[in-house]
Amino acid sequence: MIQQSAHRRIARLVRSCATVLLLVLLAFAGRAAAMAAETGAAWQGKVEAGLLTAADAGDVEFLVVLAEQADLEPARHLQGKAARGRFVVETLTRLAARSQAPLLADLAAADVPHRSFWLINLLWVRGDDTVLEDLARRSDVARIRADTPFRIEDLHPSAEPPAKSPAGIEWNIALVGGPQVWDRGDTGQAAVVGGVDTGVDWDHPALLNAYRGWNGVTADHDHNWHDAIHSGGGICGPDSPVPCDDGYHGTLTMGVMVGDDGEGNRIGLAPGARWIGCRCMDEGVGTPATYLECLQWMIAPTDLAGADPDPSLAPDVINNSWVCPPGEGCIDPEVLRPAVEALRLAGIAVVAGNGNSGPDCSSCRYPPAIYDDAYGVGATDAADEIAGFSARGPVTVDGSLRRKPDACAPGLEVRSSVPPSDYGTASGTSLAAPHAAALVALLVTANPYLRGDVDQLEEIMDQTAVPLTTTEDCGDPPGAVPNNVYGHGRLDALAAYDEARARLVAVPEPLPVRSRPQLLANVPNPFNPTTTIPYLLPVRSEVSLAVYDLRGRRVRRLLANRDEGAGRHEATWNGRDELGRDLPSGIYVCRLEAAGIRCARRLALIR
Repeated sequence: MIQQSAHRRIARLVRSCATVLLLVLLAFAGRAAAMAAETGAAWQGKVEAGLLTAADAGDVEFLVVLAEQADLEPARHLQGKAARGRFVVETLTRLAARSQAPLLADLAAADVPHRSFWLINLLWVRGDDTVLEDLARRSDVARIRADTPFRIEDLHPSAEPPAKSPAGIEWNIALVGGPQVWDRGDTGQAAVVGGVDTGVDWDHPALLNAYRGWNGVTADHDHNWHDAIHSGGGICGPDSPVPCDDGYHGTLTMGVMVGDDGEGNRIGLAPGARWIGCRCMDEGVGTPATYLECLQWMIAPTDLAGADPDPSLAPDVINNSWVCPPGEGCIDPEVLRPAVEALRLAGIAVVAGNGNSGPDCSSCRYPPAIYDDAYGVGATDAADEIAGFSARGPVTVDGSLRRKPDACAPGLEVRSSVPPSDYGTASGTSLAAPHAAALVALLVTANPYLRGDVDQLEEIMDQTAVPLTTTEDCGDPPGAVPNNVYGHGRLDALAAYDEARARLVAVPEPLPVRSRPQLLANVPNPFNPTTTIPYLLPVRSEVSLAVYDLRGRRVRRLLANRDEGAGRHEATWNGRDELGRDLPSGIYVCRLEAAGIRCARRLALIR
């Protein structure tokens, strides 16, 4: 009986457990279905509107933005354009190489066309809806954006019939004070300007001698020219190995920056500057990928094979006389913002035409002019009146209500160079922007300590611009300067030049080594994993050497009251703390104490 009862209890227990298990399984199945639906909604939410529908019909081109993006803020604490450029480029390339590796391997294995970028951590991909969905479902992918160009209404002005007769110094150059700056002995000769546009007619008489790749006898296009157009390309064809313009626009804008043929065609504001160029448009049409490729090349120019990127060869300023509207793939206006931010952090000024979509308020709505880190330029005439087509602020497309333009410059009936070896006149903010880029070249020539200090360069241009007021109601109080029509006003090259010279503080000669201890620049800097820290002692001293973070906390003691003789010494640091743990990327301070003197230098660690 006991045994039988036990069997019955066991049977009832089994039936109960089976019932509970079935309920659990049903509940789990329902939850799994819900989770699958959530996952589906999540991956579709990563994909830009309209892209899924387009992919249903066949292959489309798109940008796969990875979830992990670089922290470049430590670059703000570095001194000088060279150090900033190295830090930014090394940080970005290391991150891309590490984080993209699994995705690149999968794309290669599936034979999916793709191209890697590192200025923003993303990839260009061509594929159908299946490829798109597979990528969107990955946890290392943050979002997927369109990159398919569509030809829309031309936002760039067309050149008028060639104006062949030289006018000497063009009216626009005279108006902003270029000749007076030249009379001071500076023509931009210490600067390099970059042009991202339709290309450049490089051997145009007004441009040839200013090309960095020309030594007067032979041409070397490595690190001086890049073509981001890999199919089509009009008269230039794809991947042109020499600078070429498949339209006219890039040659036109470059002329306003540096043009001078030595025979009376004085069309450029900084004729002594050198130029480099990148073609970002295929017969006037670009995509986010082509724009990004040129901006990436500018921050670290490569040879013609795309190898040997060198941030030390980056220009001082980049002119961008183009806009990227939704019809060219910039559906999300933020798509190029990280690239422009990185360029600025690398010490490169980014100048952009404010756009030709005026006269309405908030008509400045396309990248890159809308960004805070781009210097947007509107167009004025010979009487300093705003052009009707010049886009106005505030910027509403990104919700920022940012004031734009930053300033204005001549942009109506401006005469400049056009292919082949000719001259023409045109109107647009495309012609206004190069004045600002050329002015940057004049300023870094006037004061080399401004090189890489984009904040100060823009401050000088803003503060010295001719103030212009407006009666247009674009959100500004009456008489306000700056405003959403003229910005800070029309650029004044002479006033800006004088201000740059006024900020040129004489640097005293270094004290003799025997007078005081010196902490020399560490090598390499930035570094990973180890750097050498040299220092000089004038007399025998007790030496202490330690590394601190930016909050003043000591992270590593390298030397403690060590007795050392006069002369040159070295210490090394492996980027670890007192406990041997790897410290994160960032800026650290090395402090030397010897002979009653304390001195310090900043170190940039990159992981």
